[in-house]
Amino acid sequence: MTTEVVVVHAQTPFKEVVRALDHDRISGVPVVDGDGVLVGVVSEADLLRNGLARDGRGGVARLARRWLGLGRSGKPAGVAARDLLTSPAVTVTADASVAEAARLLDRHGIKRLPVVDGAGRLVGIVSAGDLLRVFLRPDRELAHEISREVFERGLGVVVNPATVQVDVREGVATLRGELEYRSTAQAAVALARSVDGIVDVEDELAFAVDDTHHQPPRVDERLVR
Repeated sequence: MTTEVVVVHAQTPFKEVVRALDHDRISGVPVVDGDGVLVGVVSEADLLRNGLARDGRGGVARLARRWLGLGRSGKPAGVAARDLLTSPAVTVTADASVAEAARLLDRHGIKRLPVVDGAGRLVGIVSAGDLLRVFLRPDRELAHEISREVFERGLGVVVNPATVQVDVREGVATLRGELEYRSTAQAAVALARSVDGIVDVEDELAFAVDDTHHQPPRVDERLVR
């Protein structure tokens, strides 16, 4: 995510909101209160929905002029960010996965996603480009993260040629070897898929004990007669 975020406040005048979008070439800007808590987002779509469109020659359309309250005196009616914003904003927390953030962008048809902390304060923003960038991570780096974070730290399994091997090519991880329990193998595959930058996981893990298959307890028929 990007931590240096362009923001406006609820009382920021309309012209300054437009200037922020234009100056930084962004499609939307977060709106925060005095404590930095996110209260909404103003996007180009919000401006268009409210009639702030330009005609083919780049001038302000009559509809926009009427909505802004420009009467005969030519004085604006004091439109500010609070009159334009969409609230509540679609947000994500800093510990959310790349996949979760990508699903939110796709589901809501937005290009930028504010990142907030537990108190709702804005701490950054993530874009579609930021999410795609993780898939440029080197294969060696991805293999190292799966070996260290998934197997060794997460599951307590040492990765070496005698036990488990992790191979990553073009973002696709192949897991080989034998683990003691089937549940551990399933967990390894699921956790490997959650690593940022992994495209898919090929499961070639074997196991010695199927601890996921539970037989119903046997009942002595003599006790129920």
